[in-house]
Amino acid sequence: MKILVVNCGSSSLKYQLLDMDAKTELAKGLLERIGIEGSELTHEAPGKDKTKLKNYVANHTEGIRLVLDTLVHPAYGVLKSMKEVDAVGHRVVHGGAKFTESALVTEEVMKAIEDCIVFGPLHNPANIAGIRACQELMPGVPQVAVFDTAFHQTMPPESFVYALPYEAYEKHGIRRYGFHGTSHCYVSRRAEEFLNKKGQDFKLITCHLGNGASLAAILNGKCIDTSMGLTPLEGLVMGTRCGSIDPDIVDFLIDKEGFTTDQMKDYMNKQSGILGISGVSSDFRDVEEAAQAGNERAKLAWNIFAHKVRKYIGAYAAIMGGVDAIVFTAGLGENSSSMRLEICKTLGFLGVSIDPEKNKKRGLENDISTDDAKCRVIVIPTNEELMIALDTQEIVAK
Repeated sequence: MKILVVNCGSSSLKYQLLDMDAKTELAKGLLERIGIEGSELTHEAPGKDKTKLKNYVANHTEGIRLVLDTLVHPAYGVLKSMKEVDAVGHRVVHGGAKFTESALVTEEVMKAIEDCIVFGPLHNPANIAGIRACQELMPGVPQVAVFDTAFHQTMPPESFVYALPYEAYEKHGIRRYGFHGTSHCYVSRRAEEFLNKKGQDFKLITCHLGNGASLAAILNGKCIDTSMGLTPLEGLVMGTRCGSIDPDIVDFLIDKEGFTTDQMKDYMNKQSGILGISGVSSDFRDVEEAAQAGNERAKLAWNIFAHKVRKYIGAYAAIMGGVDAIVFTAGLGENSSSMRLEICKTLGFLGVSIDPEKNKKRGLENDISTDDAKCRVIVIPTNEELMIALDTQEIVAK
């Protein structure tokens, strides 16, 4: 079975074509600047030169058409015909409380995704556009929606209900939903396999640490809490997002700075976080370099991020009654040995003990704990595309 995985952003389109029988990647690519001058598609296939195509792409339908044409191109394509594609799996950011697992796309499912635009105004419209484009250009091919929020829908009410008047939840659906669910799901399953804990009592904390970052508490394979909330703004300090703050700060800054609502959202989502504290960059590599060169604000940003991650790990260990393993994943989690060490340096009371030599390895599936550590710390590179493809394969097979 060949599955095309599509991840549409507001002005971008990532894709990956996988052969699920061989569990191999046939091609992948990124189309950037959709609807903006300078549109560019970067396409890669094993054994072939990387291809860059520059021509204006007005919308996601044109973008999908360009991707499909590229996949069957005689020079740099990998398919003879799009009829070889058995199904398409789409990343959908917000599925609300309705979806506890991935779903075969129907008009009812599309309506539910549209209803969640209010919670995911930047992402859901693009996800919808990608699905509609594939339906138009690949008629009869099954489309599957895989939701970032679905994995977290096993949380108990004490984890997802906010302490607002209860009608805010009943009337408007205001609650914690959580994000990065596809990544948390993938690495938690791999951790169970890696540590031979499948089907056993297993307390796990997964740390998806990148420009966007979140943690999840996972008990026996089920998420019971996560750091992101109604939107991806809550929780950890991130590359440009402020994370959790005193809500009254919003009104205070609107009053003092004269911000409009949109300006305030931009301030918290795009100007804050590591960028806002350091004044250097939203890229942790730049911030670490500046910190090592003596930049005090960069040092502060680095320390604040590590502090917040430690704080959540401690909290999640408390609600689960301990922790058997901690997983680091995503760009920063997989590649920054110094950040992993910084986060773990005070976690000895949980049984964490890092082997400095093992910790030096980057981007590899690896247990970085000392042999006698009671709590295992492992690095597992995330593979959201494979997770989407696996869900798609399972649903189509049914």
